[in-house]
Amino acid sequence: MTDARTKRTQTLAAAAKAKSQAKTKAAEQAIRALIKRGEPITFQAVQREANVSHAFLYKHPDLRGRIEHLRAQARPIPAPATPGDERRTLVLALTSQITCLKKQHREEVQALRDALEQAHGENLDLRRELARRGGAAATPQ
Repeated sequence: MTDARTKRTQTLAAAAKAKSQAKTKAAEQAIRALIKRGEPITFQAVQREANVSHAFLYKHPDLRGRIEHLRAQARPIPAPATPGDERRTLVLALTSQITCLKKQHREEVQALRDALEQAHGENLDLRRELARRGGAAATPQ
């Protein structure tokens, strides 16, 4: 019985290895085809061309490294920005950051107000309970 199980396991392992090799070959062919057509080399493009998953490409270090290298080669080097562009970009970035900080501040202030309101309510409830039980020092306000 264990011989049959071992044989099945070996057969499944061989099939998985053959499938992985076929996918690797398809991905390599896809990369060559994309290069030949002059298309950008990206994980998504290789995935579509080879009909493999992103996970497969990312899990194989050789394929991943090759795609990342080819993708980096194809990226154009951005032209240096003019000082006016840099200032506008900086202003936009800082304005966006200020907007986010203001929103965060409003949310935090509202959360603190809600907590304070709840604490005042609990305080009032406790004073009333103390007065109900006959506490001389506590008077409801």
